Amino acid sequence: MLKLKDDLKGRDFISIHDFSAGEINYILETGAEIKKLQKGGIPHTYLQGKTLGMIFQKASTRTRVAFEVGMYQLGGHALFLSPRDIQLGRGETIKDTALVLDRMLDGIMIRTFSHDEVLELAKWASIPVINGLTDLLHPTQVVGDLMTIKEHKGRFEGLKLAFIGDGNNVAHSLLFGCAKVGMNLVIASPGGFEPAADILQRALADAEETGAELSVVRDPAEAVRDADVVYTDVWASMGQEEEAEEREKQFLEYQVNTKLLSLARKDAIVLHCLPAKRGKEITDEVMDGPQSVVFDEAENRLHAHKAIMALVM
Repeated sequence: MLKLKDDLKGRDFISIHDFSAGEINYILETGAEIKKLQKGGIPHTYLQGKTLGMIFQKASTRTRVAFEVGMYQLGGHALFLSPRDIQLGRGETIKDTALVLDRMLDGIMIRTFSHDEVLELAKWASIPVINGLTDLLHPTQVVGDLMTIKEHKGRFEGLKLAFIGDGNNVAHSLLFGCAKVGMNLVIASPGGFEPAADILQRALADAEETGAELSVVRDPAEAVRDADVVYTDVWASMGQEEEAEEREKQFLEYQVNTKLLSLARKDAIVLHCLPAKRGKEITDEVMDGPQSVVFDEAENRLHAHKAIMALVM
């Protein structure tokens, strides 16, 4: 079994920004090695006898399956905790929940709306807290995305990633992720839907160390031109369903279709974090086309999450 370093043991995984470029690259390397072990049928029970509590305030397919299956394959146990299952959904404070779970578990994964809830949980829990998604960030998704890009392109340096759509939690984590690995990123969003200014500024500071170029533009064609990776996401995230109709009007020119994709490099790959609204932000022709690696990306969530858990727990 591959020997893992203990450098990240006990750390929270809340934002890619919290880790050095070297640490992020080590997580990606570990994910790739763990994937090889799993594909080769080689046991890799790094978390034998350990238990992860998974708090879900937001519904999930990939996050729940990846963490639950991942813990099983790592030799541990995952405990699903919905708002109906725990007192957090009935008014118990995050502090009290954290102090109780801290005494019974080896790690906590939380997928919720408010980023402050994750920070509060991490403040009171001495065990590692992993951010499975908030309205602000989606770091575990982007670790899987970076794994996928490295698999298909073999490098990060000199590549251009174009993200088309809402400057949301995925866009924020892509800013941090690309900055850490030295990959150029152009985000194209309509006016009023750009990434948060403070996230962009922190990512730009990170990028100074790696030479990554980060920018935000209005024109999707400008973003996609000569891109090596084209990425999109839903126009209305969970919790924004009431805005969906209005957002659709704002994002009509931001659909990733064959015409837009033709502006990218001929060997460009297409990513989508899923679930996709086919016919909205991405067409069937692109999603099911030869340049799409969307389902490789979905699978890599499993290997990325296993790497994160194995290293911090």
